[in-house]
Amino acid sequence: MKRILTYGTFDLLHYGHIRLLKRAKALGDYLIVALSTDEFNELKGKKSYHNYETRKKMLEAIRYVDLVIPEENWEQKISDIQKYEVDVVVMGSDWAGSDKFSYLTKYCELIYLDRTEGISTTKIKNELRLQNPINGVDQLPEPESE
Repeated sequence: MKRILTYGTFDLLHYGHIRLLKRAKALGDYLIVALSTDEFNELKGKKSYHNYETRKKMLEAIRYVDLVIPEENWEQKISDIQKYEVDVVVMGSDWAGSDKFSYLTKYCELIYLDRTEGISTTKIKNELRLQNPINGVDQLPEPESE
């Protein structure tokens, strides 16, 4: 059995995430997703819309995902590879060219997959802010009661 491992926050789940997971799963037989915990996101300076448990449930509902584990720190990758007998780690192509994860090649194959053009969680958040600013101006109207 060929085991694949990828990492991410997977907030505001979108088509780009699904496409990444589908392509990662196609590389092997068993896909493990290490999902950034809320605490780890805070250390990285990120704030998710959905909490860890909600994001985990969403990922578990995707047919390409076999197992979701918590990503709690940058240093856990080697222990994850060893514990889950991982053959391939998949990272987004935005990390290609950097040596940030090259040390993993001592333990498994490392593959970079292209991001999906035109979609990202950051883009969605920015577009939602433009449509519905937090300051109260141009807020969407409250739904009418029936």
